[in-house]
Amino acid sequence: MNILVTGGAGFIGSHVCERLLAEGHSVWAFDDLNNFYDPQFKRRNIREIQALAKPFEFVQGDLTDPAALEELFASVRFDQVIHLAARAGVRPSLEEPALYQRVNVEGTVNLFEAARKRGVKKIVAASTSSVYGVNSKVPFAEADPIFQAISPYAASKLACEALGHVYHHV
Repeated sequence: MNILVTGGAGFIGSHVCERLLAEGHSVWAFDDLNNFYDPQFKRRNIREIQALAKPFEFVQGDLTDPAALEELFASVRFDQVIHLAARAGVRPSLEEPALYQRVNVEGTVNLFEAARKRGVKKIVAASTSSVYGVNSKVPFAEADPIFQAISPYAASKLACEALGHVYHHV
């Protein structure tokens, strides 16, 4: 299968890419290499994946750029998308809420639209435990209420979950 992993240069994304390659899939990692985490670590992750000599392609790009996504989806027929890319962090989201809205919410819409236009039927999107907000019950359960977000980051990820639900049903 041809699988796109957004955020594929990050810690979790790079490990997902390695696992998919080990299972025999062809993998494309899409990442903007922003400096929230040191880009050198991300570049090292990409080099380590490339050293596996498996069907892997790294594409540097930004989810907020619909043209970049359109170009990628026009060049490859993806069977599945694993969406891990996001601006992370509760505290930084308090300082830059518009950035979190743009990257997490608008970027997710751009990705979902590119996938929809190309007929991709399977998208797995990562969320965060932050969506549980002020829930005092630990550990969290999927059935717990999630509409008590206490940061722009959590609110952006809640919006992404809602978008996933909408795209699944339309």
